[in-house]
Amino acid sequence: MDDDPDVLTAAQVLLQRNGFGFAVARSPAEAWSVLAAQPVDVILLDLNFARGATSGAEGFAWLAEIRAHDPDAVVVVVTGHSGVNVAVAAMKAGAADFVMKPWNNPRFLETVRAAAELRRRRRSGAQPEGAAPALDEDLLILGDSAPIRRLRDLIARAAPTGAAVLIHGEAGTGKDLAARVIHARSGRTGALVRVDIRGLAADAAEALAAAVEQARGGTLLLDEVADLPPAVQARLLALLEAGPDLRLVSTTRRGADGLAALRDDLLARLGTVEMTLPRLAARGEDLELLLEHFIRLFARRYGRAPKPLDPAAVDLLKAQPPAGQVRGLRQAAERAVVLSEGDVLTAADFAAPAPGLAGEKPGAPDLNLARSERAIVEAALKRHGHNVSHAARELGLTRAALYRRMVKHGL
Repeated sequence: MDDDPDVLTAAQVLLQRNGFGFAVARSPAEAWSVLAAQPVDVILLDLNFARGATSGAEGFAWLAEIRAHDPDAVVVVVTGHSGVNVAVAAMKAGAADFVMKPWNNPRFLETVRAAAELRRRRRSGAQPEGAAPALDEDLLILGDSAPIRRLRDLIARAAPTGAAVLIHGEAGTGKDLAARVIHARSGRTGALVRVDIRGLAADAAEALAAAVEQARGGTLLLDEVADLPPAVQARLLALLEAGPDLRLVSTTRRGADGLAALRDDLLARLGTVEMTLPRLAARGEDLELLLEHFIRLFARRYGRAPKPLDPAAVDLLKAQPPAGQVRGLRQAAERAVVLSEGDVLTAADFAAPAPGLAGEKPGAPDLNLARSERAIVEAALKRHGHNVSHAARELGLTRAALYRRMVKHGL
């Protein structure tokens, strides 16, 4: 919905080239006939139609009309004049997201894909595990680099088949997200049941048997399957050979060589399809898109207007990707959104603060409680590859409590 024919043509060419159907409305009034004639997943709504208008008032009025007609409508506002603050206000009024003109094509496509996924979830009434009813925890693997395009294509082909999937990748590359996407696109109506192999206690066999029962009709996710104790492997194999109605997805950070401790017959059942998530350094062209996505995500979460990025900050992060892969980039973006005091996010906003104070005597115990807490939390995160669940378990905290301390200490 836009009165600029050049904008309509650019959007139509881009979206149709990427497999989307597309209908045009040059005014909000014209849009009603389009909406009445066919089902629409995503509405791209310009905020200003009248000549010279910059307030976005027309767009807000039509956003309210659309939402009143269809409360589940997914509207992405598009604006080149009103600015970020007005776009954020539109999201508070019910828009799912926003796009600024002139747009970046990969980011524009990811925004539309996210909106389409949200519409699908609203229609089905389903929410992925742990997700809020918004785009904050969507099921998208963001990026337009060659490794990510290959990964998305492999997931699209494998997810509906029910084949067992083994996901390789370093800590923080997004193995859990890939598993949730596979589950969401499998067509299964049961739950995603996650088993933390490294967290299994002495009754591991019983815990696995219970998990298999819970996952019937859904997906069983074996997290860090390479750490499965040898004594339990035979039990898991027997459970799988009984033919339970479930989808099997496994993850490992160890690589192919790290799977040598698994029985060959078990490994054959785990990896009908194998995929590897790339390191952040191998997808440099995705970094700015990811960074902007995380900044908008946390700006929405903390009720703040997204700030523009200093190009120097992007260049620095490309040259020196943060520890922890994509998870580390996400944490750096959250820290920047929470702590930045300027109008622009600079390289300094993404730098991890150095622990301790200058001038301390070597070897002297640090009795400052805040610094000691930070050091302990940081050590637990590093020990577990920045896996928040595992670090929280060792620290005796809930995930939420650990997240609060991470934000408090800039981790």
